[in-house]
Amino acid sequence: MIRSGPLTYERDGETSGERLDRHWNELLQELRLAQTGTQILFAFLLAIGFQSKFHTADQFTHAVYAGTLIASALAVALFLAPVAFHRMLYQLGLRDRLVTIADRLACAGLVFLVAAICGGVLIALDVVLPRLAAIVLVAAVLAWFVAFWLAIPTYIRHSHKTTRRTEPSRTPPIVPGHRVGRIQENHRRPASE
Repeated sequence: MIRSGPLTYERDGETSGERLDRHWNELLQELRLAQTGTQILFAFLLAIGFQSKFHTADQFTHAVYAGTLIASALAVALFLAPVAFHRMLYQLGLRDRLVTIADRLACAGLVFLVAAICGGVLIALDVVLPRLAAIVLVAAVLAWFVAFWLAIPTYIRHSHKTTRRTEPSRTPPIVPGHRVGRIQENHRRPASE
């Protein structure tokens, strides 16, 4: 049976260590997807700067390109940072902190990824459309990302919290020796982490 609460997602019989491992593995899967796409975008952006026609582009295009390239590089760095953190904190029993830090890095990476995607779309649309039309369309693309990556998940999260408050308690009976709830601060991972 799976139980969820405002900030929890638990499975019966799952220890805090198993829950940390599951959260870490889920986060790694998400990062694998984001890293691949971001690295492809970054490589594409690097190639644009070496095109002969790009050198004749106006100052606006060069400024958008520079901002887009930097946003893409920062997104790559943020998506890869959990790997470096894991290497540095390996076997220290800090998986609880590592999961929290990696989650925050991934969220920050998504912000820079959206900026890079919008910048890339603006560079491309500026070639085929009037500049004002390109900017308006990129604003619509940005709104689309904000809707699906922020507004809708926030709404669902809020309505889930509200539903959980109004439902009768489904708290399982307390079983001696069975821990459910917060992860202990002194949680230590086995040496095989």
